[in-house]
Amino acid sequence: MAEQAAQLAHQRRALILDAVRRDGAVRVADLVGRLGVSDMTIRRDLDALARRGLVEKVYGGAVVPAGASGHEPGFDAKADLEGDAKAAIADTAAALVEPGSVVAVSGGTTAHAVAARLLDVPRLTIVTNSLPVAELVRAAAGRDGGAGAGAPTLLLTGGSPTPSAALVGPLADLVIGSLHVDLLVLGAHGVAEGAGLTTPNLMEAQTNRALVASARRVAVVADHSKWGVVGLSGFAALDQADWFVTDAGMPAAARAVLAESVGELLVAGEEPGEEPGEEPGHAPDREH
Repeated sequence: MAEQAAQLAHQRRALILDAVRRDGAVRVADLVGRLGVSDMTIRRDLDALARRGLVEKVYGGAVVPAGASGHEPGFDAKADLEGDAKAAIADTAAALVEPGSVVAVSGGTTAHAVAARLLDVPRLTIVTNSLPVAELVRAAAGRDGGAGAGAPTLLLTGGSPTPSAALVGPLADLVIGSLHVDLLVLGAHGVAEGAGLTTPNLMEAQTNRALVASARRVAVVADHSKWGVVGLSGFAALDQADWFVTDAGMPAAARAVLAESVGELLVAGEEPGEEPGEEPGHAPDREH
C-alpha cells in the first residue's frame, strides 16, 4: 500500500512539474480540481518539488524557479499569482497618475492591474505595448453602449507579441522612440540588487528600454516574489525608478537596498518614509 501511495505521489508530482514547465506557473486550486486530491496533498507535492529545486513556491501556487532565466511564462499563467499583492500595488501606483497626463503602461500582470484602475481618470492618454491593457481600455471606451466617453484615449505601439502578450521589436521601438510620456508604469519579470530589472525576453528588454527612455518619470511595480529573480536580459537599473511600488511582503533587506537605490520606495498599505523637507508623492524629473 505504501509503495502504491508513493507511486501515485510520484505520478502526481510529474504531472505538476510538466504543467509548471509548460505554463510557467500553476495554482493550487486548479491542481486540486485537475488531480482530484486535497489542497493539503497538492501543497505537500509542491513542497517536495521545491526542496529539489524544480519549482519555486509562491502564494497560491508555484512557478518556474528563479534560476531558469530564459523561461518566459504566459500572461494567463501569471495573472492569478500574488493577486492580493498586485491589487494593493495597483491602488498605490494609480494614485501617482494625474488627470490629463500621458501614461505609458508596459506589459505584465501588475502593470495591467494598475491600468484597470486608470479607466476613470479624466482626460488620460494611455500608451501601451500590452495587448491585455489595450483590450481593457478598448472595452472601457465601448461600455454602456458606447457611452464611455470618459475612458482614456488609447495608443497601441504595434509590434510582435511575446508569450506574455507584450508587443515588442523594431516597430514597437520606433513608435515608442518618437513619444514623450509623463509617466511610465513599468513591470518586471525579476528585480535584483546587481542586475536591476530583468526579463527572459531579449526583444522585450529592448522595447522596455525604449519605454524608459520615453518617460519623464518611471514607476516600477513589482511584488515581493520578484525580488532576487534574474532574467536573461536587463533593461533598467534600480536608480532609474522614480518610484518603486511593492507590497508588504517585500523582505526588510530588500527594502533597504531599494530605499537606497530608487527615487522613492512605496510599500502598499504602509505610510511612505519621507525624508525631512520632502514633499510626499513627488520625485524629481529625470533628464533624457
